[in-house]
Amino acid sequence: MDDRYGTDVLASGWRGHGRTESSRVPAERGLVIEVQADGFCGAVTHADAATVELEDRFGARRRFPLGPGFLVEGSHVVLVAHRPVAPQQPKRTASGSFAGPDERARVARASRILVEGRHDAELVEKVWGDDLRAEGVVVEYLEGIDRLAAMLEEEPPSERRRYGILVDHLVPGSKEARIAAEITRGRHGTNLLIVGHPEIDVWQCVRPASLGLRAWPTVPRGVDIKVGTCRALGWPSETPADLARAWRRILSAVGSYRDLEPSLLGRVEELIDYVTAAP
Repeated sequence: MDDRYGTDVLASGWRGHGRTESSRVPAERGLVIEVQADGFCGAVTHADAATVELEDRFGARRRFPLGPGFLVEGSHVVLVAHRPVAPQQPKRTASGSFAGPDERARVARASRILVEGRHDAELVEKVWGDDLRAEGVVVEYLEGIDRLAAMLEEEPPSERRRYGILVDHLVPGSKEARIAAEITRGRHGTNLLIVGHPEIDVWQCVRPASLGLRAWPTVPRGVDIKVGTCRALGWPSETPADLARAWRRILSAVGSYRDLEPSLLGRVEELIDYVTAAP
């Protein structure tokens, strides 16, 4: 025999023994509800924080306080205010573009972007990585523009395999400008685009303010730009490991396109457009 009082005289919950707790149901527009007290049945036409308005099949409307005392499909419910979910704002990538819903990486294209060095590639990946994966664009580094001509001979570009090439220090009279002009005039120039920024090294394409600096230091001619920069800033610069740590410090200050100079931003966007355009 079921003893609803139990054997423990101090046990809690005896008043609710055998009762089922009613579900809390939001008063959404169109939901059909029956009022337990008098049997009035209608669909929700309006609800606020305290009341709900129902309209029956004859067009009669009545308002009731929210709370218990309602039936939905024969089950007792507690009617609560409906709180619409705010629409999600579209997400932006680090480059500032809108990210597609559940965007997955695309199969790599034959066309690709080439940059001079590892640091260039890492910076492009950090800011444009999501965009590049969505477009299926691979970024490769050359270890210097001097190697570009040989690379083009080994893997020549074509109408379906175009190369977008980002060059440091692309200013009139520079070595980089001369090499770029020769290659553009050559037999591979039709299916590639060479653009660049004016800085000697990609380090200087990061806004100094993002690192708490007023400006990047001026490095004397004949001094390696990375070594000279570290020395001027008081950072260790004696070994390759020192320079690698300096770069990690710079790269960690980059959170989005806002931390980069416009002279780099526009050029990378131009290259992405070039290699993703329909042949």
